[in-house]
Amino acid sequence: MNLSKIFNLVIVLLIALSFSSCHSAKKQTTPPKFYAYAETPPMGWNSWDCYGPTVTEAEVKANADYMADHLKEYGWQYIVVDIRWYVENTKAHGYNQTDPIYCMDDFGRLMPAVNRFPSAADGEGFAPLADYIHNKGLKFGIHIMRGIPVEAVKKNTPIVDSKYHARDIYSEKQQCKWLRDMYTVDSTKAGAQAYYNSLFDLYASWGVDFVKVDNLSRPYHQGEIEMIRKAIDQCGRPMVLSTSPGATPLTKAKHIMTHANMWRICDDFWDNWNYLKPMFKLCKEWAPYSGPGHWADADMLPLGRISIRGERGEPRKTGFTKDEQYTLMNLWAMFHSPLMFGGDLPSNDAFTDSLITNGELLDVDQHSINNRELKKNNGLIVWTADVPDSKDKYVALFNTTDEKPEVVYVSLSELGARGDYAAHNLWTQKTDAVENGKISVELRPHASAIFRLVKY
Repeated sequence: MNLSKIFNLVIVLLIALSFSSCHSAKKQTTPPKFYAYAETPPMGWNSWDCYGPTVTEAEVKANADYMADHLKEYGWQYIVVDIRWYVENTKAHGYNQTDPIYCMDDFGRLMPAVNRFPSAADGEGFAPLADYIHNKGLKFGIHIMRGIPVEAVKKNTPIVDSKYHARDIYSEKQQCKWLRDMYTVDSTKAGAQAYYNSLFDLYASWGVDFVKVDNLSRPYHQGEIEMIRKAIDQCGRPMVLSTSPGATPLTKAKHIMTHANMWRICDDFWDNWNYLKPMFKLCKEWAPYSGPGHWADADMLPLGRISIRGERGEPRKTGFTKDEQYTLMNLWAMFHSPLMFGGDLPSNDAFTDSLITNGELLDVDQHSINNRELKKNNGLIVWTADVPDSKDKYVALFNTTDEKPEVVYVSLSELGARGDYAAHNLWTQKTDAVENGKISVELRPHASAIFRLVKY
């Protein structure tokens, strides 16, 4: 072979390798299809903070009615029935694990308790309730526990369209320690995927749009997460997947962001400062992993009237002060957290509604980019984000100290902003020119402020 032929062959090989490399890179960077189910952080209501495991159909409908009438126009859309909707004799302030009466079909799939959800009678499941919510222009979600019911294993129920039964797929290893309703589904066993497929086929037939799967993240049940992802993908209905609780291990960030739409970064979040303060560190760590279709979840908003029959504490208005409620909303928005309201919506007062109907703040949560903690000094924290297709910036200033007011500031140069800007306060609606190239605010302990810096 002469040198010319060798040269031509090398060129052909290089082109082929280049094409293969480009095709491979394109394949790797194509986002998963399920990202389209949550292009912005999901916003909704969840029954847990106010009703624990005891919510009824009437209460779900009342909250859906309120959302449709007062909040839908601001982007709120999900109504989520939380834990243990399948137990007839459940209780508040914990779980009845002494003599629970489970509702389950012949294939080992849990069904809504008819005494609490009357429209579920005659095997209808959640379909009638989902229809009610869909007819209001909203979306319907449910909570489930990871695994297969212990009762299904005891009865050795068959798995739909399969030669396998419950005892073929379960394991007592890593059973949930705080709620003993379920056994692990062992992903290495034949029939395991078929069981999860049967679950999500059922949920698809009900019209479910959102599924929160509990006891997945700590410890991290990678096998079941992957089966759940496959089960949703095959069921034929778009469903947002939310994993719970935290803290999801940071070492699993790349795995979870390619399998779920949202994942918890903490344990259950409640309404006092000792829960809120640690969230600043967690939000800083997780911010780089959030993006369209995949959102790190700082947990629910325990605002308004909570714990009516809840798991934590007596019935009350949120324990957060007004300053702390603004701080909570400002941090969740700057972090891009999903927003799941935990209080009883029909009980909201004007102040509580004002927190969740501020369109400018919700735009930060839903549409800002490059969100990050910019600096922290002795408990004084600054977060920043960019406004898409604009030279405008968002900036949030926080005083997380406990004893006295502090001045929190940031310069335009630190923000990478050049030229003249006005600072528009998203809560007070007051706008002032930025003087001396610096935004500076005196804040009470636990207080915060958030601005849109407008280029002019």
